[in-house]
Amino acid sequence: MSGNEQRPVATIDPGLIAPFRQIPTAVISDNLQRLPGATSLKPFYKGPPMAGIALTVNTAAGDNLFVHRALDMIKPGEVLVINGGGDETRALVGEIIAAIAEQRGAAGIVLDGAIRDSAVLMTSPFPVFARTANHRGPYKNGPGAINEPVSIGGMVVAPGDIVVGDADGVVAFAPERASHLLEMARAQEQREAEILASIRAGRYQGAYGK
Repeated sequence: MSGNEQRPVATIDPGLIAPFRQIPTAVISDNLQRLPGATSLKPFYKGPPMAGIALTVNTAAGDNLFVHRALDMIKPGEVLVINGGGDETRALVGEIIAAIAEQRGAAGIVLDGAIRDSAVLMTSPFPVFARTANHRGPYKNGPGAINEPVSIGGMVVAPGDIVVGDADGVVAFAPERASHLLEMARAQEQREAEILASIRAGRYQGAYGK
């Protein structure tokens, strides 16, 4: 069992993260050239969008030993981003792990794998994203690693990346892109609001005008 457990250096003002809870992941994706973004992950919670800083975990398929180790390291505002290899045969996260993460101030959990206790999680405001639900529990043998780049639903997430999730899915990006990305996303939202207003007013002439 191994893993780099050195904490990532914070490279972003936490105050810049909160506005991304108001920006749809679709708009963020559009302004990242529609390239980053996890596929096949869906929300298992009932609450507002998620935004936070990635604490990354690589695990063996069906094993959550390093998920528990990461819980001992997590800081407020971080998102536990777990590469479970896309395995759906055993749940790596359930009600207890989600409760611990929430109590320690985590911003959410993103898992490329399965969860269980879905009925409970689906009524909770704490953000959890995963592929599916499965009642079968995990092993706790390892191996794994913490604070290394992970692949989540085809999207690479580095330690310290900003992770945003909503009803449409999950997207992540490097913190140094945050300020410019937020500016572009807000501009797109303004353009789309104007288009919708023109549709309601009967003035819309198509995507390219006339």
